Amino acid sequence: MDSDSRPRLPRHIAIVMDGNGRWAERRHRPRSFGHREGQKAVRAAVEYCRRKGIEALTLFAFSSENWKRPDEEVGALMQLFLDALDREVDELDRNGVHVNFIGDLGAFASALSARMHDAMRRTAANTALSLNVAVNYGGRWDIVQAARTLALAAARNELDPAAIDEALFARHVCLDGQPPVDLFIRTGGEVRVSNFLLWQIAYAELYFTDALWPDVDADVLDAALAEFAQRERRYGLTSAQMRAAS
Repeated sequence: MDSDSRPRLPRHIAIVMDGNGRWAERRHRPRSFGHREGQKAVRAAVEYCRRKGIEALTLFAFSSENWKRPDEEVGALMQLFLDALDREVDELDRNGVHVNFIGDLGAFASALSARMHDAMRRTAANTALSLNVAVNYGGRWDIVQAARTLALAAARNELDPAAIDEALFARHVCLDGQPPVDLFIRTGGEVRVSNFLLWQIAYAELYFTDALWPDVDADVLDAALAEFAQRERRYGLTSAQMRAAS
């Protein structure tokens, strides 16, 4: 197969990893068991993206709304984050993965925050894959913090408000400097974006699957990429205009 006939791949995939708790409940196990099993799917997704040559993978690990969950579940998730960082970062670093955490990291305990920052420092020079992990993240928070940053700059006379356009605004939201999100995947059967990357997915292709996150494997991801390859991405143009430009 020559290069021109290869399926079109996304440069950047974002995933809402939904269904860990329901996966465990169906097996009459605690929800924390589902979250632990979900970590295996994370490793598989990272390896899949590296193998396919995807440039960036962004995972919604913990939203700003997840703090409302039962204290026991939140505590188990925090411990899982700690354990995963201790266990996984060495291998990610060896495999050339750049780890980046996005969200309001100031809300986490000092031990977890320190491990997050250490992982980002250790892997900063890696180029095989950018792995963005969204923790204590919300799309509205992201937009508000960007607006606040620009407003403060304008108040200090460092910025003319008339100079604010989409390009400037985009430099102040999370994931600046990375490829735009091409493919948004949500697992678990829910059909909504749940306040994830609201700015960044403006032109992403949306793909929803009933597979619960611990069951997501290469076959599920292959199906998502096959669907993506069939989509016509027009960015406001007509099909005729897109054909003429190709």
